[in-house]
Amino acid sequence: MISPDRRVAEREAAETITYRVAESERDRSSVIKGEFSSDTVFEVVGSEDGFTIRPARLDPPVHKVFPDDEPEAGETSEDEHRIVALDGELVCGYVDTRYEPWNQRLVIADIEVAGPYQGRGIGRTLMSHAVDRARECGAGHVWLEVTNINAPAIRAYQRMGFTFCGLDTSLYSATESEGETALYMSLFLDRSAGRESAQ
Repeated sequence: MISPDRRVAEREAAETITYRVAESERDRSSVIKGEFSSDTVFEVVGSEDGFTIRPARLDPPVHKVFPDDEPEAGETSEDEHRIVALDGELVCGYVDTRYEPWNQRLVIADIEVAGPYQGRGIGRTLMSHAVDRARECGAGHVWLEVTNINAPAIRAYQRMGFTFCGLDTSLYSATESEGETALYMSLFLDRSAGRESAQ
C-alpha cells in the first residue's frame, strides 16, 4: 500500500510534468533505454496440469538493461498511439499503445520512464492516459507483456488493477533475454460504468 505522504510527493512531482499525444517526429522517435533493478523474480513452475506463478527472492539482486533486439519500427497505423511525458521540452516518458479491433483490446506495446524520473507517478499517469485511450477506442480490456524478472513493473501493474492472464515460456528464445518468461497481464474495463472493473 502506498502511504498518503508518498502519494502527495508523487502528485507534486508529477505536476511539473506535462502529458500529450506525440505531435512531432521527435516525440514519436524518442527512445528511452529500459532498465530496472529487482530483488525478486516471478518464478513460473510447470506441472502436469498447468503453471504456477510465485515470487522468489533473488540473491544477489539483478539489474537489467533491455537489449536492442526488437524489430525496427516501421510506419505507424491509425491504431497505434503514443502519449509522451515532458519535462519542459524533454521527453522523460512515454506509453505506446495499439488498438486491436478484432477482440477490442488495447495493447501496451511499450511504457518507459527515464531513470531519474522513476518513482514520481509518471508511469501511473501514462497508464491512466492509456486506459482513457482504451475507453475512447471502445476496448474491453488493456493487455501487456512483461518479463518475469521485472518485479517492480509487475507490482506496479498489480497496484493499477492488472492481473495475470497468461504466459509464454519461449517468447524470448534466441534473444538476449533467453531464460526469462513472458508474463501477460490484463485490466478489464467496465464500459458501462466508465471505469476499471477492478476498482
